[in-house]
Amino acid sequence: MIVLGIETSCDETAAAVVGDDRRILSNVVASQIATHRPFGGVVPEIAARAHLGQIDAVIRAALAEAGVGVGDLDAVAAAAGPGLIGGVLVGVTAAKAIAAARGIPFVAVNHLAGHALTARLTDGVPFPFLLLLTSGGHCQTLIVKGPEDYVRLGTTIDDAAGEAFDKTAKMIGLPYPGGPEIERHAAGGDPRRFPLPRPMKGAPGCDFSFSGLKTAVRHTLDKLPGPPSPADVADLCAAIQAAITDSLCARLKPALAAFRAACPEGRHLVVAGGVAANRHLRAALAAQAEKSGLAFVAPPLPLCTDNGAMIAWAGLERLRHLGHGDPLDFKPRPRWPLDGDAPKARGAGVKA
Repeated sequence: MIVLGIETSCDETAAAVVGDDRRILSNVVASQIATHRPFGGVVPEIAARAHLGQIDAVIRAALAEAGVGVGDLDAVAAAAGPGLIGGVLVGVTAAKAIAAARGIPFVAVNHLAGHALTARLTDGVPFPFLLLLTSGGHCQTLIVKGPEDYVRLGTTIDDAAGEAFDKTAKMIGLPYPGGPEIERHAAGGDPRRFPLPRPMKGAPGCDFSFSGLKTAVRHTLDKLPGPPSPADVADLCAAIQAAITDSLCARLKPALAAFRAACPEGRHLVVAGGVAANRHLRAALAAQAEKSGLAFVAPPLPLCTDNGAMIAWAGLERLRHLGHGDPLDFKPRPRWPLDGDAPKARGAGVKA
């Protein structure tokens, strides 16, 4: 079985062909970073129009790279939410059209499930496993028991870690996307020069918070005698990276305990999402997993950010689990929590 996966939930137009033997036959991504950089972030209307202009070419390129035609596909999957609804509609509509024309199943994939299940595509990680899902719009810990079975332990009460990276980078004057820029500058900085808070460290539960960190960075910049020097930028970036990493690791401790209690047979800690590409964070999480007696798995860097391969694989998992595709009248969802039974999270930056 081979599946075409389409991803258009934010600012990457992506398509990939993946086999049920975990082979990635193609993985094509058309980035919009240059388009959105002048605005310092993703502009939803511009993103949707860019998806519309690129989607056909990206799908053709993915099929050509895989050496298959649409007649060779067994199913087509698309990220159907959560995300920027204009972009989501572009990918879902394209997937439905192919499925209808070829008479093959259409699979509506939760974008977050794409990230969550990537470790099974790349490393064959068995269920259950503990997941730290951290990106520009989401920051959650979940127990992943199956392709459609998630238990949310904690979520952000305001902003996600990726948003904290991007917004603090913008304050400093670094270009979008901010996360990679902060990591690059942090390599030559002193993380101890600027004391920044570790929000919610030691608080009950597993929730996250990063809005206070953003405020602290703003106050730190305001106290400088002038525009930040290159040394100021390096030291502040190192401090931001250390604060976000420490906060994520600290809030992961109660999640690890909860996972151990609920799933003693579980053997893996997985990190996924765009922030999972940060090497400093990966090293800290690997050390934390080792102390907890768990194997640590992080996807290859190209599969941390949004891509079609994760959607194709999640589509395969969903199709095998359900035994059928989704109806062609499936409505895309701007919000779509993985754990539908979890209390609804509320806050300024909460996406699901």
